Amino acid sequence: MHVVESSRVPTMAVDRQWRCYVSPAFVDRTPEEELASVWVHEVSHLLRDHARRGDLAMRALDLDGPGDRLRINLAADCEINDDAFGDGLVEPAGAIYPKTLHLEDGQLMEDYLRQFSLGTRYQHLVWLECGSGADGLEREWEFGPDGPDGGHGLSDQERDLVRFRVAQGILGNPGRAPAGWRRWAEEAFHPPQPWRQLLGAAIRSTLAAAGAGEDYSHGRPARRSSSLPGIVLPSLRRRPPRVTVVVDTSGSVSDSELGTALLETAAILHAAGGRRESVSVLSCDAAARAVRQAADGSGWALIGGGGTDLRTGFATALKRRPAPDVIVALTDGQTPWPSTPPPCRTVIGLFPRRFPRTRWNMEGDPDDVPDGPPDWAKVVTLG
Repeated sequence: MHVVESSRVPTMAVDRQWRCYVSPAFVDRTPEEELASVWVHEVSHLLRDHARRGDLAMRALDLDGPGDRLRINLAADCEINDDAFGDGLVEPAGAIYPKTLHLEDGQLMEDYLRQFSLGTRYQHLVWLECGSGADGLEREWEFGPDGPDGGHGLSDQERDLVRFRVAQGILGNPGRAPAGWRRWAEEAFHPPQPWRQLLGAAIRSTLAAAGAGEDYSHGRPARRSSSLPGIVLPSLRRRPPRVTVVVDTSGSVSDSELGTALLETAAILHAAGGRRESVSVLSCDAAARAVRQAADGSGWALIGGGGTDLRTGFATALKRRPAPDVIVALTDGQTPWPSTPPPCRTVIGLFPRRFPRTRWNMEGDPDDVPDGPPDWAKVVTLG
């Protein structure tokens, strides 16, 4: 998260782009242990997607205005605080709990929202200010979607990746996690594909091929060096497969699917031995965009939004030097495919859809139905 110093917020608040606005005066007067709890509280609003859920609740319940947004903020606070503290986190002063609103613990924001209305008994809570990241209402002191110098915010896909990692961590130690967080993690978590198995054949082939799966390195001298005093012989080093991930970023692919693509790419990187220089990511709609190495400090920003033609992505991937050992295409399948198989292993990951994979969904032409994935590729369903 990008932290923004701001004297216009009472304590701490977050926006939709995952920036955290912090009052210097609040920091000065608050013990460090309590600041940690407030920080966790604000991050929880973002992880639990309260801004989007607040928008949906406003429409579903026909709510309107800042008063109802305050209700959403209060209900979201109840969802977080009913089991957030303890086990090292102190209860911050002034925190809102279900008992504050005379409600039962253990419910979701949407449940709490239906059970109370604002009145004079709760007017002492009007100072509450957690930002648009908590209730969806943008404040005048927030930077907005663009923000300064590119925004310093997180993209939709990066937010999904963070949620996935947190959910993965919670489920990895379920005995220590509060019940509310375990419930959230079980709903948010969908494990990536077993890429180590899917890339296994490519890994074995690169390790076995002469001159391809191994290289010489002086990082670890060869054992034969001991018989040749004064001479350091290099040893053979095994090379992980080079993988190019072609991500379909056309207009028919949703933000959540792009988030899934980033999760899968992270899993591919792990399966390829964690060596970032061996994995590259290529955004592709009707045109192939710039290739980014996993080691690129600018991250894996996915750009696109037009029509779909992954043939350009395959062609661009195969022009790279050194050439990839594996091409992984992550797509909704609404694309033409290369007429001939590429000279390397290919895995196609399809985003699951509840409707037929036709271009009718995007362009209104029921006769323009792209072929299914080619039989020369390994095909898996993502998510």
